[in-house]
Amino acid sequence: MPRPPLPLALGPGLGLMLASGFAGLGYQLVWTQQGALWLGHEAAALLAVVTAFFGGMALGAWCFSDRIEASCRPARWYAGCEALIATWALVLAVGMPTAGAWLLAWTGPQASPAWQAGVAFAGMFLLLLPATAAMGATLPAMERMLTAGVGLAAGRRGQTIAALYACNTAGALLGVLATAFWLLPGIGLLHTAWVCVALNLACAAAALVLDAPSAAPAPVAAAARAEARHTLPLLAATGLLGIGFEVLVVRVLSQVNENTVYTYAILLAVYLLGTAGGAALQRRLGTRITLQQLLQLLAASCLLGSASLWWAEDLRAQVLQGLGPGMAQALLAETSVAVAAFALPTLLMGALFSRLATQARAAGIGLGRALAVNTLGAAAAPLLLGVLLAPAIGAKGALLTVVAGYVLLAAPRHWLQPASAALLAGTAAVAFFAPPLVFVDVPEGGRIVRYAEGTVAAVSVVEDTQGVLRLRINNRQQEGSSATLGADARQAWLPLLLHAAPQRALFLGLGTGMTARAAAADPTLQVDAVELLPEVMAASSLFVAAGDGQGAALNVINADARRFVRSAGPAYDVIVADNYHPARSGSGTLYTVEHFAAVRARLAAGGLFCQWLPLHQLDLATLRSVVQSFLAVYPQAGAVLATNSLQTPVLGLVGRADAQRFALAALRQRAESATAGGQLARYDIEDAFDVLGAWVAGPSALAAFAGDAPANTDDLPVVAHMAPRVTYAPDSLPQDRLLALLDPWVLNPAELLDAGADSAWPGRLAAHAQARKRYLAVGRGVRPLADPRQMLAQVRQPLLDVLQISPDFRPAREPLLRMADALGRSDPAAARAVLDDVARVATVAAAARSASTAEPTKAGPPTAPVAR
Repeated sequence: MPRPPLPLALGPGLGLMLASGFAGLGYQLVWTQQGALWLGHEAAALLAVVTAFFGGMALGAWCFSDRIEASCRPARWYAGCEALIATWALVLAVGMPTAGAWLLAWTGPQASPAWQAGVAFAGMFLLLLPATAAMGATLPAMERMLTAGVGLAAGRRGQTIAALYACNTAGALLGVLATAFWLLPGIGLLHTAWVCVALNLACAAAALVLDAPSAAPAPVAAAARAEARHTLPLLAATGLLGIGFEVLVVRVLSQVNENTVYTYAILLAVYLLGTAGGAALQRRLGTRITLQQLLQLLAASCLLGSASLWWAEDLRAQVLQGLGPGMAQALLAETSVAVAAFALPTLLMGALFSRLATQARAAGIGLGRALAVNTLGAAAAPLLLGVLLAPAIGAKGALLTVVAGYVLLAAPRHWLQPASAALLAGTAAVAFFAPPLVFVDVPEGGRIVRYAEGTVAAVSVVEDTQGVLRLRINNRQQEGSSATLGADARQAWLPLLLHAAPQRALFLGLGTGMTARAAAADPTLQVDAVELLPEVMAASSLFVAAGDGQGAALNVINADARRFVRSAGPAYDVIVADNYHPARSGSGTLYTVEHFAAVRARLAAGGLFCQWLPLHQLDLATLRSVVQSFLAVYPQAGAVLATNSLQTPVLGLVGRADAQRFALAALRQRAESATAGGQLARYDIEDAFDVLGAWVAGPSALAAFAGDAPANTDDLPVVAHMAPRVTYAPDSLPQDRLLALLDPWVLNPAELLDAGADSAWPGRLAAHAQARKRYLAVGRGVRPLADPRQMLAQVRQPLLDVLQISPDFRPAREPLLRMADALGRSDPAAARAVLDDVARVATVAAAARSASTAEPTKAGPPTAPVAR
């Protein structure tokens, strides 16, 4: 029997719901990002923004429900809500920075989790409330507008609810994809909000065109009202379990996927797609499936979706292998694991909400009340399941709790039915026999030393057969290892030695702690380090034995780096920022103009800031935007190279608070004092030239490199959207990017140094920079060989050529001395010939400088033993 037609206005109504859903998700993404900029990325802050958004929607749906139901002009309610959303979005566009600064001041630099969560939730709840409350009322107003006074039976009214919910959710799906992939990287947060404002205003105008008087709602039978007592708790519980399932799956897949802005957009899009499809499915199903059967099917689908997570890594790898390399292919691989986990459960979740909302409507409960309790349950899910339950019993246990929860939502008389009993037995079997949902890459013969599942991320420490420890976040992001002490310590000491007399230093990002602890080994220096994740702070203690400063007074602060530097606090002589992985969600905000400016405001007079950049995780286009952003705050900035590594090159951008040049005499005195006794020799820092020789570019070279690249700002987060390209589909090797970066750069020390009477040093430093470029180019083609004769034959002349450019360049001289020492045991004549070549180059260089300086050269004749 064909279904009777729905109201003629349903078509335009569905279009309005589509546009309204698009705008709603757009606002959520914009406001969540803006909130994190001021409140931080701690679990309390992130949770507060999401909870405040859902809480405001729930409050609006509940408070306006009765008024909308009783209204004879519901179209005006809908138009008013859309207009209010647009108006308040415009207010926030102007007032969000000021409001964010107030929240930041109230929170303080080192707030307790309870205080931070309270300020963040209350502040964001009140700040967003006018808009979020109106959002909560739009769907009930549209449903009342389309169903009142047209004589629809309960079943047809339920179909209308399902259709509207499906279209609203589909609009949200389009909103998250368009916002993440197009609007935010293309036009920024503010203009994205304006697009959403235009959609709201268009919806308001269209609703007024459709406005017509509506009849009062019909009375509800007593039996239907009695049924309502059971429906509202079910709506709240299913909201809790549905969003809880989403939070937990995202948490597990963060150990499998790359965790970029696109990763989370894809996961949310798949979730919304399934929910919209489920609502559309319910419109056709009606009551052909009982509520108990629907709950059982949903429990089974969540169990299957959870089970798919154990094979997520294999599925992702197989899809990538089948599709081949490329960013689109990598995103499709991430989509495949999201579909495996979410597709069937979300389809049934959408059907279940539509079913319960229809049931509530038939019982005389307005759609607003139904939506309010469901949204309230959803708002509690991140806290109850993500923050409290998952860290306590693990992701596996929390997911199985969701499965059991759906089974137990059925009436008790159904618990012993074969289907429910089988589901509970299957859940118990998985709980007892399945391994934990933990993904940690362990090398052959290695072991997991530490694993902690926190509220934001999972942190692991893995040891290989050589005893090397590696720290990872979510298994995808390596934060350092015990084998990189030299490189890590240089990232502390190079900036510290570029300051004439530092007394207080701040390190943004702790990681293994070896960088900050190397600085804290200086007893004259007070060192603070800021770290976002408590689990990283705890894990860093395992790396103390590998580094320096075991007994040093290092003050570690658990806080968000952006929030900390924006808060009131002491000034620092040196601030060093870790080489954050730019593609990871949230890290891009640590490379913005606004953040760099906030750091500058925390510098003492004459202070300097060094931002380390991981070239092995950055493509050059993204690097140009980072450099452009840095130069906007530090126009006289220069660049240093941490080491000469071709596999993991790390570049440092250095800027001074006063934009003045460095005094060469003061830097030489500082370096000579710090290196006296050879305590820094293990980091390849033996004298002042090792410090100043790290410079590779001045402001003019950096400005030419940045060109017309867009700056990365809080409003236009280009780094977060550009950086994932090299993560998903690297188009070059790190060594190729490093050489392409250095090749056009010509160091002009006069831009950086006030040389004073040391007229010879600028020329020596410029030659040193040129020698490094040649050395790295030579290194790219060198093959490691065990035989010293063969190795010497391969590198002898290229390294001598490098030394002819700059005899000061120790990385070229010392390998020749070591090979001569090794040859001295078997062929003293050959060893002596090598030493003579090195001495000849040094003598020629010394003679060339003798007219301009009386300072002894450190590239003097070699004295290494050549015969044993």
